[in-house]
Amino acid sequence: MLLVIDVGNTNAVIGVYDGSHLIQNWRIRTERRTTEDEFNVLAASLFAGSNIDSSDIDKTIISCVVPPMVTILDSFCRKYLGHPPHWVDVRSAPKLPIRYKNPSEVGADRIVNAVAAFHKFQTSLIVIDFGTATTFDSISEKGEYLGGAISPGIMISAEALFIKASRLPRVEIFVPPESVIGKDTASSIKAGIIFGYAGLVDGMVTRMKMEMGTNPRVIATGGLAELMYQVSEMIEVVEPALTLEGLRIISNSL
Repeated sequence: MLLVIDVGNTNAVIGVYDGSHLIQNWRIRTERRTTEDEFNVLAASLFAGSNIDSSDIDKTIISCVVPPMVTILDSFCRKYLGHPPHWVDVRSAPKLPIRYKNPSEVGADRIVNAVAAFHKFQTSLIVIDFGTATTFDSISEKGEYLGGAISPGIMISAEALFIKASRLPRVEIFVPPESVIGKDTASSIKAGIIFGYAGLVDGMVTRMKMEMGTNPRVIATGGLAELMYQVSEMIEVVEPALTLEGLRIISNSL
């Protein structure tokens, strides 16, 4: 079996594959100060809950944008799974030509998403990943990674508002508001954050489409992808397991 891990700044997503079948996946908080032993306790608990025997895991592939986690997860794999993990970088996807000025600057998660999206749709694409930051990645009809944009994530934007405007209450932003015109302070904040962010997404996609000169499909993934799909006019489909699937595809080519 194959263990795939995508480590983001806020959350890490873990999945276990048997061939091309995703047996189970989990989303956990990224803990930079954990140890390989503590991570093993957590992983073992997750595996046990899904009747997965860690001794059946014979390969691990990881994409990571949090440097302190590299040593932790490398030690975990070697100590408890009996093999070193493969770390995704720009060399991991030779069939994905990267048109960045400095290809090594492209985050591992963005490479993985591009690989998975083009593998599935085989056309020009804009891939939006709603994480700690929101990334917009452009893929050509030939499967080239053209570049993209990075903006503050919706949770970061909301947190900045709550911190800097001390009289404004914190609100939950996991469900779309009923109206863009709020009738009280809480609903006004919710509308401003969610519909305002939808405007950012749609505006960015419109500009990227113009520069690309094609009619790319717009794919969303990440923790808040489903929420933004409900309020965005541009997002066509949500792929919750896109990053995990990209890791599996890259692993098959190793």
